[in-house]
Amino acid sequence: MDQQAGEESIANTVSENAVELAEKGAPIEDSDFEEVVRGALDAVGGTLLFKMRVEQSEEPHLAAAAFVGEGETRQFLVLTMPISGGRLRVETAAKSTSPIAGIAAAYAGLADAFGTAA
Repeated sequence: MDQQAGEESIANTVSENAVELAEKGAPIEDSDFEEVVRGALDAVGGTLLFKMRVEQSEEPHLAAAAFVGEGETRQFLVLTMPISGGRLRVETAAKSTSPIAGIAAAYAGLADAFGTAA
């Protein structure tokens, strides 16, 4: 299996293991979003790097960056969900147009460096 197919497979697996948060008439809470993301990542041994609320678009949403794997096989993912609820969208950072896609690898590298220094 080539790397691109492997990345898509992991993104699909994470997505399939995500719980949909139904619209509640009020914005989705950060804690609810984190619970859905962590549950989906647990299914593939993934690690949440960070999450944030993105208000600067036509559709405000919650976003998270994560990775699966170790070392050179580590794959970065971008996970998003509309603030109004719905299904978790998962894509590889390489294919994502989200600005957090580029931050994910840098953040992971920084976390690795701090972990080594500690």
